[in-house]
Amino acid sequence: MPLIRILSAVEQVADYLRDELIRGQWSGHLPGVDRLAPELGVSRKTLEAALRLLESEGVLMRNGPRRRRSIEPREAQPLPALRVAILLSEASDRQLDYVVDLQHELARIGHQTSIAPATMTECGMSVRSIARMVEKTPADAWVVGGGPREVLRWFHERSLPVCALFGRRRGLPIAGVGPNKGPAYALATRKLIALGHRRIVLLARRMRRLPEPGSSERAFLGELAAHGIPRGPYHLPDWEDNIDGFHSGLEALFQVTPPTALIIQEAVLFAAAQQFLARRGLRVPEDVSLICTDADPTFAWCKPTVAYIGWDSRPVVRRIVRWAANLSSGKTDVRQVLTPAEFALGGTIGPVPGGKGG
Repeated sequence: MPLIRILSAVEQVADYLRDELIRGQWSGHLPGVDRLAPELGVSRKTLEAALRLLESEGVLMRNGPRRRRSIEPREAQPLPALRVAILLSEASDRQLDYVVDLQHELARIGHQTSIAPATMTECGMSVRSIARMVEKTPADAWVVGGGPREVLRWFHERSLPVCALFGRRRGLPIAGVGPNKGPAYALATRKLIALGHRRIVLLARRMRRLPEPGSSERAFLGELAAHGIPRGPYHLPDWEDNIDGFHSGLEALFQVTPPTALIIQEAVLFAAAQQFLARRGLRVPEDVSLICTDADPTFAWCKPTVAYIGWDSRPVVRRIVRWAANLSSGKTDVRQVLTPAEFALGGTIGPVPGGKGG
């Protein structure tokens, strides 16, 4: 089983500096701590610890007090180029900031990047259809965004170099990275319960529910159980993973025992749910509280402010760039990394409407 761990601030800074060295950002000597710390927005203590880590790896060499560290030439040389294809879940994912940043960063260190001709949704989430498309696409390595387990397993079984960006990767011996949202899910759920909510529904994609709930979904269900709220299909309902299925699922939820709070995965689904509630004359948060488990640039323009789970995409991008660098230099890299995520309290959640919390 591949190692899964959360990167510390020191490791994130070390990863960033390592990638910058690989692409030749500096030569000869690294800039001093007084210059680098404010540029990176970290403390001197964190930066010094990251530099010591790179020294232990042989990437940098200390030259004594008050002297700049030397860059080891072998680590700063350009690496062989790869053709890296990015397989996305939805067509709208092309516009995501971290997808764009990832393409730029991979290209900046010399790799050729491309978006796969079709998304997994456009392939009907069919392993057979995805496999046909992958086999026809010229690529040395693949980044798969939000991949179902059977898709990621297919890549592994065919020994295709792959890095899972999110997705059901745990337990598979492949590289992977994504935010550790479980604690943030639990905190968001506790906040809703403290406000009196008990009819809390998590709207999750099918791949996150089946064959069993993912780690974030388990954190949500576990928090309900910890507060004595019986768990069942109502709290994590099944729905067809398409537009009609999503709206039909919402219609069914609000027919008999309407939820007082919705936790919704993905900004596109969050917007669709807002439209659904507005069409029924339901106010947010007076009638229904809403939380999105992803951040989105459009949230900055929303009133009330949106409650969401946010994470820094930079260490995620850096991890994939590092994976590509290891791959191009012939190193085996199946490490799976979790980066921190946080719950941001917003104006879309409020107290449970009177008498509806049971």
